[in-house]
Amino acid sequence: MAVSAEMDNRMLLLVLTLIPGIGPARIKALKNHLPNLTDILHSGVDELMIVPGIGESLARQIHHFLHHAPTRQAAEKAAEEQIAELHRYNAQIITILDPEYPPLLQEIYDPPSCLFVRGALPDVHAPGLAVVGTRYASQYGKQATAMLCREIVNCGIVVFSGLAYGIDMAAHTAVLEHGGTTVAVLASGVETIYTDPKGKIWPKIIEQGAIISEEWFGSALSPGKFPKRNRIISGICSGTIVIESDLKGGSLITAASALEQNREVFAVPGSIFSRTSKGTNKLIQQGQAKAVMNVEDIISELGAPFLQCRSGLPVLQNKSQQNRLTPQERAVLHYMGSEPIQIDALATASMMDVSTLLVHLFELEMKEAVTQHPGQFFLKRII
Repeated sequence: MAVSAEMDNRMLLLVLTLIPGIGPARIKALKNHLPNLTDILHSGVDELMIVPGIGESLARQIHHFLHHAPTRQAAEKAAEEQIAELHRYNAQIITILDPEYPPLLQEIYDPPSCLFVRGALPDVHAPGLAVVGTRYASQYGKQATAMLCREIVNCGIVVFSGLAYGIDMAAHTAVLEHGGTTVAVLASGVETIYTDPKGKIWPKIIEQGAIISEEWFGSALSPGKFPKRNRIISGICSGTIVIESDLKGGSLITAASALEQNREVFAVPGSIFSRTSKGTNKLIQQGQAKAVMNVEDIISELGAPFLQCRSGLPVLQNKSQQNRLTPQERAVLHYMGSEPIQIDALATASMMDVSTLLVHLFELEMKEAVTQHPGQFFLKRII
């Protein structure tokens, strides 16, 4: 291939993905079999046949693809066009041969041979957790996501998710609000942020983490790409937290991938009357996931290097927030539960007049301790 040594592996791996019958698992097998992957360009059919998962028929197909000039040239041109697009989106390609490639992802059966990256991947040794859930998140699910992500950030753990509507978006948002690192894994190319077309959060994700995908620039989105995306979310980190899911939710596919990849699965229990908790409750009931109420439940299960995160930071953060509140503001929070409460009901419970209560609630909003919802409903954020 007439490319520089620096580009050899990127070009070659992109070309290999265009060979019919060759997927991530077989590319991994080729990588493991050949001391130098570029040796594939000079390998005969007999040598290719002995690679696990590649029989005579596929070996001949690979050999023909790489040695048939028009076919190979067309593949090289397509790969070169992808590389040319990187500058346009300030992106890069990290291959399975690069030291920056996520080590846990490399362990799975079918790791992506190339990752398109906008932003910067976390340090390869940084502990990471996936947070996923339904697109139709309830207020309870959003609150649980915000609480857990705040604690996860305080522990210095990276959060991975899929930038889908609902729980995924809530997870990315909570991490960004608390100054943490988050990585969004897309089922489309990294240039197409279809769930955030106005750019409300994806530019911040790039600033504080990365947006990644194995799909090429310009790839059309299709239903079959979401399970492929989900295996990356679960495979790139040590554990997956499912927060709200129906019995057939996409996040359950991510949980199934995690179990297949020998990763830990955690689930936030919910009401038995809630449709969006049926999937999570079933995971717990069947012993496929550990029920979690806080980040300590997760850290204690995962062990090192997560045990190093057990520094008390979440508790200190909570105390720090509480210390900023006046006694009257803490009294208001005392009468607020886990669900939004209407101003009149809160006034009755706290025995404060509405005008005084509104002053305290305004201050609590400024301190990010409560959020206001339509109809003068207020929700406590400090748990």
